[in-house]
Amino acid sequence: MLKKLKRQDFDKVFSLLENSFPPDEYRTYEEHKALLDNEPYTIYALYDEETIKAFISVWEFENFAYVEHFAVSPEYRNGGLGAAMLNELIQKSGKKICLEVEPPNNETARRRIGFYRRNGFFLNEYPYIQPPMSKGKKAIPLLIMTSGGKVDRDTFDMIKDTLYEKVYGFYGNT
Repeated sequence: MLKKLKRQDFDKVFSLLENSFPPDEYRTYEEHKALLDNEPYTIYALYDEETIKAFISVWEFENFAYVEHFAVSPEYRNGGLGAAMLNELIQKSGKKICLEVEPPNNETARRRIGFYRRNGFFLNEYPYIQPPMSKGKKAIPLLIMTSGGKVDRDTFDMIKDTLYEKVYGFYGNT
């Protein structure tokens, strides 16, 4: 089901990204496209002929995989595609998978957390702030969810440090 994104389809994915996430939660077009040349980073897409129904962008590290963005086109939502994609990624990766979610302060955030819980993810309640995605963007307080169970503090710190260094290029104590 998941196919590596064809480079010529990047614009379609970026359009879905822009329509699915607030501006502070994604990089500029140029920065994001440049990630395609970054070895640990891959975008998988779910194609329907020339249409992209959904995509999931993943960073593969030695000890875990990190889902940076995951979006299903509005016309294909609520049909089980997201769950099927997530489960395929879990099987394909063979590693613990982590992702960031907004704290459960509103109905949308609670529903999103519920979706991930139903698909084998656990909420880790350690404090976490996503560094700015690009110059001029804001840091965002989020939470980390992990597949297969909650993680201990040392594992959480390893995940956080890896994300800060490899994904965000940030070396501070946030």
